[in-house]
Amino acid sequence: MAAPTTSPRHRALALLCLFLGRLWEVPASQIRYSVPEETVKGYIVGNISKDLGLEPSELAERGVRIVSRGRTQLFALSARSGSLVTAGRIDREELCAQGARCLFNFKVLVEDRVQLYGIEIEVTDINDNAPKFQAENLEIKINEITAPGIRYPLPEAVDPDVGLNSLQSYQLSPNHHFSLDLQTADDGTINPGLVLERPLDREEEAAHHLVLVGSDGGEPPRSSTAHIKVTVLDMNDNAPVFSQPIYRVTVPENVPPGTQLLTVRASDPDEGVNGEVAYKFWKISGKQSPLFQLNENTGEISTARSLDYEECAFYEMEIQAEDGGGLKAWTKVLISVEDVNDNRPEVIVTSLFSPVREDAPRGTVIVLFNAHDRDSGKDGQVVCSILESLPFQLENSVEDYYRLLTTQTLDREKTSEYNITVTATDRGTPPLSTEIHITLHVADINDNPPSFSQTSYSGYLPENNLRGTSIFSVTAHDPDSNENARVTYSLAEDTIQGAPLSSYVSINTDTGVLYALRSFDYEQFRDLQMQVMASDNGDPPLSSNVSLSLFLLDQNDNVPEILYPAIPTDGSTGVELAPRSAEPGYLVTKVVAVDRDSGQNAWLSYRLLKAREPGLFAVGLHTGEVRTARALLDRDALKQSLVVAVQDHGQPPLSATVTLTVAVADSIPDVLADLGSLEMPSNPEASDLTLYLVVAVAVVSCVFLAFVIILLALRLRHWHTSRLLQASGGGLAGMQASHFVGMDGVQAFLQTYSHEVSLTADSRRSHLIFPQPNYADTLISQESCEKKDPLCLSDDSRFPIEDTPLVPQAPPNTDWRFSQAQRPGTSGSQNGDETGTWPNNQFDTEMLQAMILASASEAADGSSTLGGGAGTMGLSARYGPQFTLQHVPDYRQNVYIPGSNATLTNAAGKRDGKAPAGGNGNKKKSGKKEKK
Repeated sequence: MAAPTTSPRHRALALLCLFLGRLWEVPASQIRYSVPEETVKGYIVGNISKDLGLEPSELAERGVRIVSRGRTQLFALSARSGSLVTAGRIDREELCAQGARCLFNFKVLVEDRVQLYGIEIEVTDINDNAPKFQAENLEIKINEITAPGIRYPLPEAVDPDVGLNSLQSYQLSPNHHFSLDLQTADDGTINPGLVLERPLDREEEAAHHLVLVGSDGGEPPRSSTAHIKVTVLDMNDNAPVFSQPIYRVTVPENVPPGTQLLTVRASDPDEGVNGEVAYKFWKISGKQSPLFQLNENTGEISTARSLDYEECAFYEMEIQAEDGGGLKAWTKVLISVEDVNDNRPEVIVTSLFSPVREDAPRGTVIVLFNAHDRDSGKDGQVVCSILESLPFQLENSVEDYYRLLTTQTLDREKTSEYNITVTATDRGTPPLSTEIHITLHVADINDNPPSFSQTSYSGYLPENNLRGTSIFSVTAHDPDSNENARVTYSLAEDTIQGAPLSSYVSINTDTGVLYALRSFDYEQFRDLQMQVMASDNGDPPLSSNVSLSLFLLDQNDNVPEILYPAIPTDGSTGVELAPRSAEPGYLVTKVVAVDRDSGQNAWLSYRLLKAREPGLFAVGLHTGEVRTARALLDRDALKQSLVVAVQDHGQPPLSATVTLTVAVADSIPDVLADLGSLEMPSNPEASDLTLYLVVAVAVVSCVFLAFVIILLALRLRHWHTSRLLQASGGGLAGMQASHFVGMDGVQAFLQTYSHEVSLTADSRRSHLIFPQPNYADTLISQESCEKKDPLCLSDDSRFPIEDTPLVPQAPPNTDWRFSQAQRPGTSGSQNGDETGTWPNNQFDTEMLQAMILASASEAADGSSTLGGGAGTMGLSARYGPQFTLQHVPDYRQNVYIPGSNATLTNAAGKRDGKAPAGGNGNKKKSGKKEKK
């Protein structure tokens, strides 16, 4: 039944021992060495590195050092040999006085493990001190009537050594009256005494001289001597007697110097000089004599200096009383020094591990210090404390050593520095305390990523910004320090419309300012979405990101674009038809426009900017519908030109204009019938471009006229030369006239260099058509060249002629001719031949040429703005299906060379698909040419 009861106790005791062992890992036994005193500095005491299980080189690496409590350090560590050596001269007598064993204890700290090892060194004694008497000369007075056998105490010799090296024996010089008596006290000390063996006779010998020798047992032995003079006195029958054999007194250590401790009293019944008693110290150590003083007349003992319990707590001395007759008495005085709380605790920091990493685990040792009090008892008991609000705790580890431990994980971002006040208080009355201040720095680790002030950012940027403009700025804060807090900004890789984000914006890695690398267009994209990353320079680096949205603000940078009516590529304008019977509000057409901007910048308004007859038409402000404002009258012109302006509501507003041509007629035939009676209106506000074109045409005409004159002069000269040759040679008579080119042929040849100017009445644009000259046609037929004619042979001719390519003449093309019924015109019944006629007025010519050019453009583009089908030149949709290509006359002028089958044609015009340029002649001129 006892086993179950005792087993839990044993287990609890084992667990407690295990816990204490883990709490402070210190070897159970101390390391002990011995060293003789009076050794030189550097004397090897022992191999401490071997005893600690370390290599000599590890002493410095592991921070091995000696810690002591403020006393003089007598030993040191040799980092080279790993040995414990003496730091200076060691005197055993100074350290331990008369102690049987002289032990010196200290601690060795291994800092990296925060472990303390106890070191105990015994200082062994050597015979370095000789016995020494307190007084080398001593006088003893003895009455001549003193009976033999009386013992007189002699002064002792003091030897600070111990053991055999201490005082071992006394010897007295030989004489007839005295002998040496040695007595051993309880503490082992030897007390010498002088014993009277034979009676003295003052008259025979008044003084006796003796020598006392004290010797120790060392090797070699040391000794000292004291000279004793014995004076023989006359009769004095009473010796002084002390009131107490032993005087005891207890005194606090803080008494001031001069304080009376006690009074010793000795009485002598004799009278006169024999009854007068004098006091003096008989036996007192050299260290004690300066502390006390004795009044030789009164026997009062007082302090000469301050007492210190920590230096000596007990004093023992002997007092001698001597009367005038030479009789003496001795007594012993014991003084006990009582400890008072006069010493504050001393705190010595042994190790301070600062700075400490903020990720140090709980229970990390921060400070190792020693707290002790030189007082004794409760006055020497020390209690240490710190503020409870700090994340640390104190732990008493070994004897009076304390450890300061962390109770939780530190956070440098909250507290980067701790000012720890350690208070050491003793248990005296009143208690005394000492404070030390320890500054602990917390080392930063990279445990915080950069953080942005907002979870997301958004900004606005007007479009059409300048390249390199600062568009936004982000800021991230890292609560860490130094490099761990240095933030670097970057943009996450992304693409926008197939292009990398880095081609649109860039970011300053140090400041977080974003810059635009190009000018943004709101119509291309309306916002930019990106991720901004902030990384610190820690190891490893930490980062965070935030989303940034940049919204573009639209600017009024796009002119309204007119979709209908579409502007033809050839510069002509569309024609809208308005019947004369149209009522007010009749929808003639609608202008359709769009603006690529948005918001207010895309709100469009329409207005009539210019009209030939104001008040006839009106344009819807928001719809763009062109309607009649009043009923059409007969006096209204057939052709109405309207300029419609489309304007947005941006700042500043942008606008575009379109010119509409409205034909006032009920049907297409009416339009064609009215064209003959119209004259081309003059445009007083013609643009400068028209003026420039007219000047250019005039210059070209002058150049062309000069060319014609030069050519005529050359031809006349050639003709004149030919006549001279004919007149002189006569070989040319009878040659057919068709072999020569006359003036009519020259005129026909020059027609290939003619030009045509086409100017519209309702447009500021002018169209100049310069047909290319035809160099393929020849003025001399191939048949005439086949004849053996001297003029056709360049090698036989006296006048060289440039080679001209000869092309055989093709027969006339009958497709060019129209019948009388097919010829359109204002009258419809003009007379003429089958070669076609010119229009009778310039307006008809302009309108039909514009239709032909528009149809040619439609054929080339493959699309028709007028909705016409193939072969109708796009006119059937507007003017009816009966109006086809066959109704359009061919205005090209055929020129025939009289007397030859050759014909001047515009081969270049045929190649280019353009209408050949017509001549300036009319129908009558053509008839005259045929007659010629």
